[in-house]
Amino acid sequence: MNPIRQEDFISSIADALQFISYYHPADFIKALNEAYVKEQSPAAKDAMEQILINSRMCAEGKRPICQDTGIVTVFLKIGMDVRWEATLSVTDMVNEGVRRAYLQPDNVLRASILADPAGKRINTKDNTPAVVHMEVVKGNTVEVELAAKGGGSEAKAKFAMLNPADSIVDWVLSVVPTMGAGWCPPGILGIGIGGTAEKAMLLAKQACMQAIDIQELLARGPQNALEQLRLELFDKVNALGIGAQGLGGLTTVLDVKILDYPTHAANKPVAVIPNCAATRHAHFVLDGSGPAQLTTPNLADWPQIVQTVSNARRVNLDGLRKEDLESWQPGETLLLSGTLLTGRDAAHKRIVELLNNGQSLPAGVELANKFIYYVGPVDPVPGEVVGPAGPTTATRMDAFTEKVLEKTGLLGMIGKAERGSKAVAAIKKHKAVYLIAVGGAAYLVSKAIKQARVVAFADLGMEAIHEFVVEDMPVTVAVDCRGVSIHARAPREWQTKIGKIPVTIE
Repeated sequence: MNPIRQEDFISSIADALQFISYYHPADFIKALNEAYVKEQSPAAKDAMEQILINSRMCAEGKRPICQDTGIVTVFLKIGMDVRWEATLSVTDMVNEGVRRAYLQPDNVLRASILADPAGKRINTKDNTPAVVHMEVVKGNTVEVELAAKGGGSEAKAKFAMLNPADSIVDWVLSVVPTMGAGWCPPGILGIGIGGTAEKAMLLAKQACMQAIDIQELLARGPQNALEQLRLELFDKVNALGIGAQGLGGLTTVLDVKILDYPTHAANKPVAVIPNCAATRHAHFVLDGSGPAQLTTPNLADWPQIVQTVSNARRVNLDGLRKEDLESWQPGETLLLSGTLLTGRDAAHKRIVELLNNGQSLPAGVELANKFIYYVGPVDPVPGEVVGPAGPTTATRMDAFTEKVLEKTGLLGMIGKAERGSKAVAAIKKHKAVYLIAVGGAAYLVSKAIKQARVVAFADLGMEAIHEFVVEDMPVTVAVDCRGVSIHARAPREWQTKIGKIPVTIE
């Protein structure tokens, strides 16, 4: 029996994380393409088109599918007879693999992990530490399941301790609409049932890593209660009409995966964790014969799709005025060219602190008659202006929106997913607009960025304020200057069109 060597384990972790940063699982591409072909909502179909084009570009260019390259979660099944040839602990070996992967110069991955989460929130600079779960099992191999989980989808995780008589279906249908579009549908719902509170959450996370096979299940029919539950939830969640990116449509989930575990007679713990359109996971086994060998997917598995923007309105951001926004309609596609600024959570916090203290914004941060893009891009590699630069969830900026619009003359914002009621009210009050770019199309978006430079708060790393010069950057009008939200309107319309369940999305 050969020992598991430290270098083989570390390099396997690092290689797998690089691999999943730019290769979607083949089952995901197949399922998404089938949904794309069937989709009847123009806005949702356009979003899926961008995700599929982006995925192929990433597979060809070996660059991240999404700018949020995730928090690394690893599940290990370590055989009782395994012998290690190592000086580091298992967790330390995992973290060394993460460090190597995220600092790999040919494909730099974004460092998003912050130490001291309740305090100073300082970036660890290499995306460590990972979240590691270990189980000792029979055998002489090490089985590895790992994922890079984006913050937007992880933020939408839900848990409830239901009563034994409560309906799991009813609970899931009640919480999915509250998740909004920040988890970047269409994706997968992982559901954990049973055990204890923490066990249900772990089951839901592990379920997210399973292969997509709902169409095969539909074809052969359910053989047990969990398969029947999967089919019921798949049908009813899609009947909510939320659709790709929350724009309304036929497909919200590509599959529903469920794992369960025995539980106490008084309890029914249930957890839901969504996996987004940038779903990233890998599975391999080490037996002492060397590092893992991951099979490179065949590019023929990706559909050949050309982006269609013939009906889009072209907008010159330079010289734009408030009255120019009045004709923009919710759901309309725009192609933006000109100059915009970036800024997300930490930058907004500093901007509002300066405004509240009556201080001037830093030189280069002139927001009057400008747009701000909620993004934290990946660092560029040689030959790039900027790395993958998809949008982040806009609701995190809602608390700052009124102050920024009131004090700066900002025309609008670009992010992903819906805005909360206070932000929509502020947009309407100040006759601004909110646009969305497609979450899960970060590399495609980055190709529209022709110039980029940091203009303020460089110490914030990926959260620094950049100035971008863009050309034909595709976006959709999500909230117009009258406060009409596509995310509030479209899912209700598609839920009515589908007509399967009497559930209303507020």
